[in-house]
Amino acid sequence: MMTAGQGSTFEDPTELITTSPIEVTHQTTGSSMTSSSSRGAGFYLQYAVVVIGVVGTTANGLVLYAMVASKQHKKHVLIFNQNLLDFVSCLFLVATYTFRLCSVYLDGTLGYWLCITLWGEGCSWAPYLGSLINLAAVTIERYLKVVHRAWAKQKLSKSIIHSAAAFAWIGGIVTVVGVTIPTTDVVGGVCYTMVFFKSQAGRMVYGIWQFLSFYAIILLICIFCYGRILTTVRRQANVMAAHSAGGSSAGQAEINKMEAGVIKTMMLVSILFTISWAPASVYSLIWYTGSNLKLNMTGLHIAAIMGYLYTCTNPFIYATKFDPVKRVLQSLISCKRATQVPEIIEVT
Repeated sequence: MMTAGQGSTFEDPTELITTSPIEVTHQTTGSSMTSSSSRGAGFYLQYAVVVIGVVGTTANGLVLYAMVASKQHKKHVLIFNQNLLDFVSCLFLVATYTFRLCSVYLDGTLGYWLCITLWGEGCSWAPYLGSLINLAAVTIERYLKVVHRAWAKQKLSKSIIHSAAAFAWIGGIVTVVGVTIPTTDVVGGVCYTMVFFKSQAGRMVYGIWQFLSFYAIILLICIFCYGRILTTVRRQANVMAAHSAGGSSAGQAEINKMEAGVIKTMMLVSILFTISWAPASVYSLIWYTGSNLKLNMTGLHIAAIMGYLYTCTNPFIYATKFDPVKRVLQSLISCKRATQVPEIIEVT
């Protein structure tokens, strides 16, 4: 994604800090020019990203199919939306880096819009940011349904859930359009995105806002909500154990088991997000707020790979921990019809 603040080919972004396309023109003349023809570690990283994108697209596609086949896309709208956003992000990630590897010279209006949408990762970045917004929405939904169950049954309607899913898409697109277009330009046939801020202060404000909005706040939401959820689930389990005489509440126990499975799945997804995007988020914050720092490029490449692996690894958590998805995928492996998967008890 564009957390590194530039959309060319993983060159050293500290060389691109400027507020003027003319200055970039001067910087990129002669032997110091940064272009997509570079054969450094950043160039070969692009091949790795294409592989990651292909795996992520395929895996997320299978999870989407499994959720539709088990009819969980209607019962868990936000979880389905999470995988759909990851699927679209991975799909455009493949398109973006395949396009970059072709070393196309960008020119004119077409070149500018290719820079905005494809070369600069706008098409993959928007659904990725949407998936982060959606991750927070899923966490809050789980929190309300477990900790404030009675309130959620009365107030948390389907229209609110669908509105939250739509907001994730709209929020991601609006953020990318609002930030990318004013700070992106094509200079000498090369796309420079998230570079041309009007001032150093503007770049610093954006960097801090991005870090807080799409990492720190989401992390705090996950910690608070899942902490409260675990406390509530443990208390409910103790109450049920105290009142259970001989297994008379087997139906409720089955529902609780499935709900616990959903919670466990989303907790693992949240933990994966926290670990995988921590290096890239910190790097991005440093780059936007400390223009004079010379950052280690090997560390940048490792941070980028870890971040891209998030959307690639996510579906494997659903495949192994989310029972409805796991059953459908197991039926595919064993060459059984996915439509023969038994109906799953709905979690409320």
